[in-house]
Amino acid sequence: MGHGPNAASHSEGFPTPKQFLDAAWIQLREPFHDRGPNDRGIGWQLGASLLRVALGYGLAVLVAVPGGFIIGLSPLIRRALDPFIQILRPISPLAWMPIALYTIRNAEECGIFVIFICSLWPVLINTAFGVAAVRRDWLNVAKTLEVVWWRQIFLVLLPAAAPTIITGMRVGLGIAWLAIVAAEMLVGGSGIGYFVWNQWNNLSIANVLLAVLMIGITGMVLDLLFGFIQRRLTYVE
Repeated sequence: MGHGPNAASHSEGFPTPKQFLDAAWIQLREPFHDRGPNDRGIGWQLGASLLRVALGYGLAVLVAVPGGFIIGLSPLIRRALDPFIQILRPISPLAWMPIALYTIRNAEECGIFVIFICSLWPVLINTAFGVAAVRRDWLNVAKTLEVVWWRQIFLVLLPAAAPTIITGMRVGLGIAWLAIVAAEMLVGGSGIGYFVWNQWNNLSIANVLLAVLMIGITGMVLDLLFGFIQRRLTYVE
């Protein structure tokens, strides 16, 4: 089956703690090796997934935050778009995969699209909620002082709604990290999801367990990062 790190942890049945630690050591001592499409280190695969998440999630934030401001400031637009948001929001990210593969016809871009569509709704909804909940007397004071509309956004709306926006971004990133693993199992090629599926096909349960552990640790680190940002932006009126 080859002589790389993937070849050292094939075993029948569930691995013992020693087998797991041996397999983990082989992977972690050379995490960025690249010996071909089917033999790349777990660090390389994790980096590929994080890059996809960064692209899809970044696009979602760029669309959802301005969109949330528009929805939050206009009750008419909010009522008009709410039925569509409520229909699209519960759709599983994986349900979009066949449509994306048929229309986009590029596996890499399909993965990014899945991240975009699944992380869009939490950011959009929380941004709209945060903006709509801003005290109107603050905006009235700004209008009385003849503050132009774009300065009202940056001086009043954005600081007041920031904790809620960050909450939506935190939830959206968690969903994005969940979705990319499943999407990569279907799309293949690279990424931690592909690594899990490839190791399962190679009957390397120890490497599967290591990848699952790395997925959990990475998700925890991302969540802690946003938790830190959220605490810094939370204030008491």
